[in-house]
Amino acid sequence: MSQGPSGSVERADRTRGFTLKPAEPEPPHRTVLSFLRELPVLIVLAFVIALVLKTFVIQAFYIPSESMENTLLAGDRVLVSKLTPGPFSLHRGDIVVFADPGGWLQPQPKAPESPLRSVVRDTLTFVGLLPADSGEHLIKRIIGLPGDTVACCDSQGRVTVNGVPVDEPYLFPGNRPSEIDFSVTVPAGRLWVMGDHRSLSEDSRFHRDQHGGTVPISDVVGRAFVIVWPPGRMSLLHTPGAVFAAVPSH
Repeated sequence: MSQGPSGSVERADRTRGFTLKPAEPEPPHRTVLSFLRELPVLIVLAFVIALVLKTFVIQAFYIPSESMENTLLAGDRVLVSKLTPGPFSLHRGDIVVFADPGGWLQPQPKAPESPLRSVVRDTLTFVGLLPADSGEHLIKRIIGLPGDTVACCDSQGRVTVNGVPVDEPYLFPGNRPSEIDFSVTVPAGRLWVMGDHRSLSEDSRFHRDQHGGTVPISDVVGRAFVIVWPPGRMSLLHTPGAVFAAVPSH
């Protein structure tokens, strides 16, 4: 080791006949410029990753109504797994988001907003960085799978699936399982769905003039599996398998 003319330490590499000097730090302004040059690429990459996730894996949704209380409250944000249906099967008790099969939702007036704000919101929603507002989607619980016969009510006022009564702990306190009688056999490729707040949920029971009130599985976006907002409401959404454990499968 030798002391350089400016007092810095240099190390001689005698095998190659040259001297190695410590690398000088890059000036701060060059570091900032380098980051600014890379920033557009990072932003585009983030958008692409978010779009891929939203398209194939996970999508966020905003809960606009009280039809799933108290499991979900108006204003909650949930994440929906788009791997169900798909690699994973649907089950009775799953909470699913599905596109309006036709006529279930009434047109909702939109609050006025500037064109720029509208474009930014629509873009961020499209790529999945903002939750969809459920304006064209509904969220309900699966009660009947293809081939099931779902009916209400038995002598104790309960919903039955394939003749087996089910006790539903997720119902809104004070709600009856149903205030109207029905009996429907779910066709192949379709589902019977109901909200947890039965007295406020216009679900399969109220659309029996359309395929018996059933929903095409092809309209299902995915299964809601977690509440992510607000922070005090963060929790997993479990499928209550025990509720339907005694129901025979087809």
